[in-house]
Amino acid sequence: MAWQQIGYMMIIYIAGLQSVSEDMIEAAKIDGANGWHTLWNITIPTIMPSITICTFLTLTNSFKLFDQNLVLNGGQPFIFMADGTVIKSTEMLALNIYNTFYLNANSRGTGQAKAVLFFILVAVIALIQFTATRRKEVQQ
Repeated sequence: MAWQQIGYMMIIYIAGLQSVSEDMIEAAKIDGANGWHTLWNITIPTIMPSITICTFLTLTNSFKLFDQNLVLNGGQPFIFMADGTVIKSTEMLALNIYNTFYLNANSRGTGQAKAVLFFILVAVIALIQFTATRRKEVQQ
């Protein structure tokens, strides 16, 4: 449900695009750079902080998707497999942790362990994304 944040992300991108110096673009054109080279060598490195922020927010919020999933369908429709197992086809990870912890009193420890692993997973992915995009940023 990343579309919910499209307005907020667009404001961040527009602010980043407004920070691109016209002097740098003009200097690149004088040096013979075409539009493609200007985009890849000036515009994108300049707006990389905005890209980093938007990617981080979208990634972490997509992992935290819980309430919409719970309210809209609760992980249904169920798919019944031939071996008797049931798959909740739209159950996201956060909803699975919730169901594990609250629906069965005997599995609260499992729910807590899933929550800790979920936190570690999100933290590792966020750090990888942050370091990967941080390398491409231009110091201003």
